[in-house]
Amino acid sequence: MSSGLSLADHITLELRADIIDGRLLPGMALVENDLVSAYNASRNTIREALHRLGQEGLTRYVRNKGVMVRRVGADDVRDLFKVRRTLELQAISGSQPLREYQSDRMLEALEATELARDREDWRAVGTHGLAFHQHIVGLLRSPLFDEFFTNVVAQLRLVFCNAPDESRFQAPWLARDRLIHDLLAEGDKAGALDALSLYLDDSEQLLLQLLTPVPHH
Repeated sequence: MSSGLSLADHITLELRADIIDGRLLPGMALVENDLVSAYNASRNTIREALHRLGQEGLTRYVRNKGVMVRRVGADDVRDLFKVRRTLELQAISGSQPLREYQSDRMLEALEATELARDREDWRAVGTHGLAFHQHIVGLLRSPLFDEFFTNVVAQLRLVFCNAPDESRFQAPWLARDRLIHDLLAEGDKAGALDALSLYLDDSEQLLLQLLTPVPHH
């Protein structure tokens, strides 16, 4: 582990990646004993990693049950979108013309989303779609914001899990992401801002609807 990260850091990052990839779902228990053997780590190391995930808002401690992957509520969603608007819109409004490598990264995420959609792996569609928005935040060229936004993405991923029909939920966003990329690539910053702003409004509304089920009469 030459990267200067401790074992607890690595485990925290791996568990967070499992959440972003949709392998760990809200309400799942993170059992200390299982993690000790899975990561060949001491109990203290596992506890430290779980504590960090708790600080990141990804897990919570439930009495008599232990540490569970957190369920994200409507207030969390509003807060997450406040952050998304601040970072993503700022990234576009302050951006220089799209460099080739920036465009390539975005296109890679879009292509991965498309391939996942073609094989109807909706969980992966959600993950790759979020990666596209990580590349938008990447335009700020701030490692701190990148790190912070990865945590936002992990929490958003937990919200997606509430979709009863993930295919219907995930299907419409790809074309809209592609439009945002194309406007940026053409240097139409105002158009990209409008498209992203609308995207975030619609996405937030839809996620809030998922969290507040319609009462059946």
